[in-house]
Amino acid sequence: MSPISARGFAVASATAVTTVGAVVGVAQGNALHPVDDAQATGGSTLLADLPVGEQVEVQTASLSQQADVQATAADATAKKTAEETARKQAAKDAVAKQQAAVDKAKAEAEKEAKEAKERAQTKAATETQSASGSATFVQQGSYSASEVQAIARQIVPGGQFQCFSNIVEHESGWNYKAVNPSSGAYGLVQAYPGSKMSSAGADWRTNPATQIKWGLNYMNVRYGSPCDAWDYWQANSSY
Repeated sequence: MSPISARGFAVASATAVTTVGAVVGVAQGNALHPVDDAQATGGSTLLADLPVGEQVEVQTASLSQQADVQATAADATAKKTAEETARKQAAKDAVAKQQAAVDKAKAEAEKEAKEAKERAQTKAATETQSASGSATFVQQGSYSASEVQAIARQIVPGGQFQCFSNIVEHESGWNYKAVNPSSGAYGLVQAYPGSKMSSAGADWRTNPATQIKWGLNYMNVRYGSPCDAWDYWQANSSY
């Protein structure tokens, strides 16, 4: 027997019940008034009673209806999934965009701070060079460490003096004639070679003021300031 759809099964079941009822009614009624088949079944038709072609059509229609329902459900699920994916991606893009804006603002702020620092250092170096260049010192035959320090205080800006002093203390102990026996570095700031200090004055061998001017300019140009040079010295034990 060919399988029937859910709807066909329901029709067959209803038809069977109607048929049984009709038979019972006939048994209890007047035998002189028989009920024909069509009247007994109320016009219902069993799936099995249909021609084979019509059975196929009924089954096909039922399967088609089921497929439509499943397709509709699948479309709804796919739409919901797509919407959820789009929502998550939009949220992710928004977070990435916000982070990019924060990173850009941070980079710009750091750049501005660096430029401001460089401008301040350049200005300080220019002012220091101008002030030290205009200062005059009567050269002596020799200088004590305290006298050399007093000269340095007149040349090096107050806020940078301690850092300058720390470097000189480690390099030469404030001995303006100090010589490194290994490298030949010379003077308060241990210039190498010592002749570099001639750019600040021909008396670089014997005049601590000339050595201090050269050393201050060297620290400003190479590191930004004596304190920046001291930071480097502490990390590397040299500068």
